[in-house]
Amino acid sequence: MLIQVISDIHGSLPDLQTAIASFADRKPDLFLLCGDFLNHGPRNDLPAGYDTKATATLLNELKEKILCVRGNCDSEVDQMMLDFPCLSAYTTLFLPTKAGQKLNGRIFVHHGHLYDRTQLRSWLPRGSLVISGHTHVTVLEEADGLFYLNPGSISIPKCGDGKTCALIESDSHGIRKVSLCSIDGKTLRSRSF
Repeated sequence: MLIQVISDIHGSLPDLQTAIASFADRKPDLFLLCGDFLNHGPRNDLPAGYDTKATATLLNELKEKILCVRGNCDSEVDQMMLDFPCLSAYTTLFLPTKAGQKLNGRIFVHHGHLYDRTQLRSWLPRGSLVISGHTHVTVLEEADGLFYLNPGSISIPKCGDGKTCALIESDSHGIRKVSLCSIDGKTLRSRSF
């Protein structure tokens, strides 16, 4: 299974198109969206190609493969534009895993503005993969028994990696690899399991 993780789109149609097209040949099974779909928020400049209606249309075309959480810039108005549920504060996935794997198969997804690492450590078993967005800064690290992934932002990056997303590769033995990638398809960093 291949999961493409995208966060902080903020209504940028060309950046979303690039992120999707760059990995289309790999045929992602799931698009995991970490919030902030359409609106840019009061602290951000308008991203290039800001087009909320066309961005919503493109996302709606992918709705059969989307699993997502609500970001701090998402609201009931966004839900009116999107044909998939987008207002949950978090979601959890469970992927197959074999005994002895470093990752336990649990993936906890949230936007990043509601729950901190202390809460997550008290809630989640060791070996869980925690995915969040919000900061627009890429993260791929292990700390206190949990693995953390932030794919950054495809539209308004706030780190030196530029416009980014992530890929999660898994098979019947569990999660095999997590990669941070530029939206044009280049692997920046990865971790194998």
